[in-house]
Amino acid sequence: MGNGAKAQQKRERNAEKGAAKGSKSQSKVNEAAKSIICSTCRQSFFITTRAPALEEHAQNKHSKTMADCFPGVKA
Repeated sequence: MGNGAKAQQKRERNAEKGAAKGSKSQSKVNEAAKSIICSTCRQSFFITTRAPALEEHAQNKHSKTMADCFPGVKA
């Protein structure tokens, strides 16, 4: 019965440690890295996406060229 206070103190310390570190989620970082956007369907792609994948998207989804769907991206 006497360990209730110790357990509560430990929970509080762990909560403080967790708040100081911040979250470990990559979701915000990943969303910020999606800077290539198809001008036809507005689908976003990571900035590291290579030209063949973008060309494939343009041809398969829209029957267009990469230049039509992604005007700012160099091949």
